[in-house]
Amino acid sequence: MSTPLIAPGRLERPLLDRVASGPLALAIAPDARPRIEASVAAVRALVDRHAPVYGINTGFGKLAQTRIADDQLLQLQRNLVLSHSAGVGQPLAAPVVRLMLLLKAASLTHGVSGVRAEVIEALLALLAHDVLPVVPEKGSVGASGDLAPLAHLSGVLIGIGEAFVDGARVPAAQALARAGLQPLVLGPKEGLALLNGTQASTALALHAALRAQRVFDAALAVGALTVDAAKGSDTPFDDRIHAVRGQKGQREAAARYRAWLHASPLRESHRGCDKVQDPYCLRCQPQVMGACLDQMAHAWDILLTEANGVSDNPLVFADTLEALSGGNFHAEPVAFAADNLALAIAEIGALSERRTAMLMDPGLSGLPAFLVEHGGLNSGFMIAQVTAAALASENKSLAHPASVDSLPTSANQEDHVSMATYAARRLHPMIDNTAGIVAIEWLAAAQALEFHRPLHSSPALEAQLARLRAQVPRLTEDRLMAPDIAAATTLVLEGAALPG
Repeated sequence: MSTPLIAPGRLERPLLDRVASGPLALAIAPDARPRIEASVAAVRALVDRHAPVYGINTGFGKLAQTRIADDQLLQLQRNLVLSHSAGVGQPLAAPVVRLMLLLKAASLTHGVSGVRAEVIEALLALLAHDVLPVVPEKGSVGASGDLAPLAHLSGVLIGIGEAFVDGARVPAAQALARAGLQPLVLGPKEGLALLNGTQASTALALHAALRAQRVFDAALAVGALTVDAAKGSDTPFDDRIHAVRGQKGQREAAARYRAWLHASPLRESHRGCDKVQDPYCLRCQPQVMGACLDQMAHAWDILLTEANGVSDNPLVFADTLEALSGGNFHAEPVAFAADNLALAIAEIGALSERRTAMLMDPGLSGLPAFLVEHGGLNSGFMIAQVTAAALASENKSLAHPASVDSLPTSANQEDHVSMATYAARRLHPMIDNTAGIVAIEWLAAAQALEFHRPLHSSPALEAQLARLRAQVPRLTEDRLMAPDIAAATTLVLEGAALPG
């Protein structure tokens, strides 16, 4: 296979998914190199003019009015990386760091950052050899860019800090050797260009969007299984209902439910019953999940645009020999996208928990209480549902928008920030919670469905049931529930392929 090329505006979802999944060799597209070289030449020309240019021959933030002598410009860039490596907390996950390396390299290929191709190639070498800088998860407010996380990422390039190699945490110099690199000496503007940008918050949010899609897909399948297990109706998924409202996500979700439930003998067994309407947790799934799907699609569009853009400052325009100061580092679009994703993730879990609770109640489900024989002696799924409720409640707190908060930094020079990095980072525990909620529903729905034997669900849903049963046997009497939930959660995080 040919080596994928990195060029301005050409990142797409499949490549992002591949990079998040593991190491990948990439190269700078040939047509991007002239712009990169022109931007480096422009920085040299600006330095030769001796006029003050932010971040090239001045200090940073509140210190922007301080001029730096020409013979200190390289030390300035090194000091920037050192002083800004101030993150705390656990290291960011490997998929996020891989995406950060890719996004930073892609941004620099636009040729408006004044960074040499050698530096971009070093970032790509780390990615290709899966040499992953140790990046503490906390310390960014999402403007002026993700400074602390990107400083830790970039520090490895100059031989500072640590990186993970084959899962082991090693000094930067040792890690660079694994990638065939020597420590770099950063030129004027290069340290600032590496640190300034939204690549940490965007990588966190993109990884969350990829993970959330898989949990969403699993939740659709499990929700359809619950409909059949509760002898619910498929009428609410009729396309005529959704066509007259016109919401795109709702109509798509309804089509997926129809596909999952197609040709279910269990559904046919009660088509003539006298029940008029199902509870909302069954009947309104297209409306709720469709709204989630719309939010996820919108967030993905914003994040993909951000991944393909430039969030450096100042930006160097070689054609006019100007370095223009602006605010592309402000991650408000990422913060909003992450906050909207949080709403969707929370609602996927909230609706799933309600379906589980419905299955527990014999008055609603028509099934044994807590889905177990010899109730009283056995508690069945009683406390598993309590766990789902706890996870759903926690998600409600985590769903509070992060973007509405701001604390001024840098002596009030940077007086409004996005909090995008936390907005994106908190999505991952939310996804873990929702995966657990859906896993509990899946276990409960499978148990419920098997009370209707010898009747079967649709071929597609029976295949999902068999997938679960390959890992978790039916509950015939009380046993440890935690291992069952953990096994099912792993399956949920893998998603569920659409039938057919």
